[in-house]
Amino acid sequence: MPRTAFFVSDRTGITAEMLGHSLITQFEDVNFRRITLPYIDSVEKAHEATARIRHQAEIDGCRPIVFSTVVDDELRNLIHVEEALTLDFFEIFIGPLEKELGRESSHTVGKTHGIANFEEYKARIDAVNFALNHDDGVMPRDLNEADIILIGVSRAAKTPTCLYLALQYGIKAANYPLTPEDFGQHTLPKLLLPYRNKLFGLTIDPVRLSQIREERKPNSKYAALDNCQFEVGEAEALMRHVGVPYLASTTRSIEELATTIMHRTGLTRRTY
Repeated sequence: MPRTAFFVSDRTGITAEMLGHSLITQFEDVNFRRITLPYIDSVEKAHEATARIRHQAEIDGCRPIVFSTVVDDELRNLIHVEEALTLDFFEIFIGPLEKELGRESSHTVGKTHGIANFEEYKARIDAVNFALNHDDGVMPRDLNEADIILIGVSRAAKTPTCLYLALQYGIKAANYPLTPEDFGQHTLPKLLLPYRNKLFGLTIDPVRLSQIREERKPNSKYAALDNCQFEVGEAEALMRHVGVPYLASTTRSIEELATTIMHRTGLTRRTY
């Protein structure tokens, strides 16, 4: 029987979703229905939220799980209802922190995802724009500004990884696709030679690559398994030959790829 998980927040709900998701994914045999209730920032909205939680408990015949990051004490108390198991992250963590630090928290709504530091926020936006402008090597003229340049065959997850690095870490990430024209020379494309120390590669299982490309261009040479095997094999051989480190994206999430790249390259996060 599916269980319902509510993510309740006085702002976007991103933190509640992230923390709550991390917990419920540990229960692989439970099918969770996920419902996010953002911007619960008034008594009226809190009553609406609790009414919906109670109604869901009736429908399910069991208690929903409520993950809450609501800051205001009055609203937090309203959200705690007998019909649900409420895990209040603010209550769980802020109290011990206040005791340890010997001072009260500000109880300020929206601190996590607000624009508390304009320079950090600008760094994030600049990084996202850089990643968009330098997708698939379309703007090579200012690659010297890149913190990292991802290389690999087409559809190896370079673009989403670049965007995640930009949005999550404020890293200026460009990407360049390795094509059959780049193989056979046993050297990097001329455009990339000045930036050898910024390169990091992504590869992928040829069978999975063929499936992904088939969705994009069905029945094409581009998606044919033998072509995918050739491109992946040549790309990996090239990266090994010139000493570019690389990761396989086949079974790794974008989050795992980005975090591993940050760790292995020693790049420093610019935004939080």
